[in-house]
Amino acid sequence: MASSKTPKFYVVWQGRRTGIFDSWDECKKQIDQFPAAKYKSFPSKNEAEQAFKSGFSKFIGKKDINVAKNEYQEKPILESLCVDAACSGNPGNLEYKGVYLKTRQEIFYQGVFKEGTNNIGEFLAIVHALAYLKKHEKDIPIYSDSINAISWVHKKRVRTQVERTQANKPLFELIDRAEKWLKENQYPNRVLKWKTDIWGENPADFGRK
Repeated sequence: MASSKTPKFYVVWQGRRTGIFDSWDECKKQIDQFPAAKYKSFPSKNEAEQAFKSGFSKFIGKKDINVAKNEYQEKPILESLCVDAACSGNPGNLEYKGVYLKTRQEIFYQGVFKEGTNNIGEFLAIVHALAYLKKHEKDIPIYSDSINAISWVHKKRVRTQVERTQANKPLFELIDRAEKWLKENQYPNRVLKWKTDIWGENPADFGRK
């Protein structure tokens, strides 16, 4: 017996990948836990294609628009890696580390790099964590308290005003490697925002405030 279920096409304007998807499962992979993801279903592929070209702003305010919220759990996921960075000055001496939340064990530490920023450090820490978890075949999430760094990771590119100098050459070489890694690798790990206002300081925090 033929299925009576009407097919749907899902437009993702903001998500891990953007575009048109023909199943909810594929759409969900792109928007689940993605900060401020924007998506909507359409009854036909043609309508979905037109909507994708038009942009999501045309649909804001309509009752059936879906603007995904940061629906993180009330408590952080214990089986996770937390990353954070510390920078003395802006730019200044930079270091970063990753901590396994459940045991508070330090998993990695890098530094000190000259003429860096906190956002750069957070970005490098996230990519370091992704590479570490991929190597060890772990699909646990990663927490960072930097929205900018999370955005850079999703876009696979660092957006910084810091200029390359001889002093920060090793740091920018690391950034280049991190961007290359993101472009060449896929990973199952979610990168989530640490909710400092609810959970307190990130366990990877350097405690220098």
